[in-house]
Amino acid sequence: MNAARLFEIVSTLVLPGWLLLVLAPRWRFTQAIAGVGLPLVLAGTYVSQLVMHWGESEGGFGSLADVSKLFANPNVLLAGWIHYLAFDLFIGAWEVRDAARQQVPHWFVVPCLVLTFLYGPTGLLLYFAIRYARERYHRA
Repeated sequence: MNAARLFEIVSTLVLPGWLLLVLAPRWRFTQAIAGVGLPLVLAGTYVSQLVMHWGESEGGFGSLADVSKLFANPNVLLAGWIHYLAFDLFIGAWEVRDAARQQVPHWFVVPCLVLTFLYGPTGLLLYFAIRYARERYHRA
């Protein structure tokens, strides 16, 4: 399968997980799907991309220029994209679980999920800011 087609598949594959986190956070299968199943499928796809395309690209992680060379290969770039998809979804599922434990209302978490989906660490940062603010408010 070519990189462009696999990109379309994995990019679409994560959408049900994100929708479950936003729309059905307390459904008994949401965490199994969005927090475990889909991230593991993506992790397996990521590893297969690495194995199949190992050594095809120059570059490395020693400098920004090396990273740029590494990701010039579409298959390595795709592996990086899959890495983002897997980890961002896993973090989104964690945000939902943690919010339930911390009794953070879900409507506070939804913007965090959107930002985590679109901008990864930005959503996580917002989630921690909201959680911290709620903790301080409830202590006062």
